[in-house]
Amino acid sequence: MMRFALMMMFFLAAAEPAAAQFDKILKGLGSNLPSFGGLSDAKIGSGLQEALKVGTGNAVVQTSAVDGFLLNAAIKILMPKTLQNIEKPLRLVGYGPQIDEFVVGMNRAAEKAVPFAKEIFWDAIGQMTFDDARKILSGSDTAATDYFKSKTTKKLQAAFLPSVTDVMNQVGVNRQYNDLIGKYKDVPFSKNIVFDVNQYVTEKATDGIFYVVGQEEKKIRTNPAARVTDLLKEVFGSRK
Repeated sequence: MMRFALMMMFFLAAAEPAAAQFDKILKGLGSNLPSFGGLSDAKIGSGLQEALKVGTGNAVVQTSAVDGFLLNAAIKILMPKTLQNIEKPLRLVGYGPQIDEFVVGMNRAAEKAVPFAKEIFWDAIGQMTFDDARKILSGSDTAATDYFKSKTTKKLQAAFLPSVTDVMNQVGVNRQYNDLIGKYKDVPFSKNIVFDVNQYVTEKATDGIFYVVGQEEKKIRTNPAARVTDLLKEVFGSRK
């Protein structure tokens, strides 16, 4: 549609001086373009990069702290759905404390893994184009987070998995998991279960960091108090 409109404006203005034609074209397109208070592409790009570094940095600090996952109901890693059918029978036979320790251990593993996210996020920030920056700035309250998801999910999971597996072994989560599965097999009529708990925690850790990054992005976009530098105030205050 935009291409057709441009062709029509050029056709209708063909008999006019070139400067007058170009001026009319710009005026015709102006209502269709987002307004950023006359900011240059360079300033928009710098402002967005700064916002993303602030937001992702805050998110990593929050989630990597002790209880960063465990006490955040929105991202707490719960018993996998695949294993929920074993939870009730095991609790009935006295293994409730072991299940609770297993859940705590999964969250501890996620908290230990997320610091690896910062470098991956910042690499993605450095690869953004001006076109990416404008689209993100004029997009939804989580447009940057969605951009990160498309660019970094596989890299994050690849970076998280070795750390998750290592921590799960160190704190005994994999041993706890194997013990629980062993106890479940002793329950009459139990079914065979094949489940990769390390991959599960890796995926949940990735989901959790994206969720918190999204919340930080919303703050910067909607709350002037969260714009902690002059550049952030200028760029995000210019959105219309």
